[in-house]
Amino acid sequence: MAESIEKDIVYIGNKPQMSYVLAVITQFNEGKASEVVLKARGRAISRTVDVAEIVKNKFMPNVKIDDIRTSTEAITREDGTASNVSAIEITLRK
Repeated sequence: MAESIEKDIVYIGNKPQMSYVLAVITQFNEGKASEVVLKARGRAISRTVDVAEIVKNKFMPNVKIDDIRTSTEAITREDGTASNVSAIEITLRK
């Protein structure tokens, strides 16, 4: 049987970086998560990379970046037109 891996997701938005850093650290320390996935779209992508680097370099040196996935999501605007938005998922593993 394959081992079941619990993973938690942190969605990155417009809050300050340290809010998300704290959320990731909390997921690792209080939860039973062996990995945490950071997800973001559009302008929040750079904040997501910053959060991953801050967690890895300053607070939890035992955490490694396991995977980075990029994609494009099609969204429909309020006026009905379609638009493509870049998205990223960064997987951090203990």
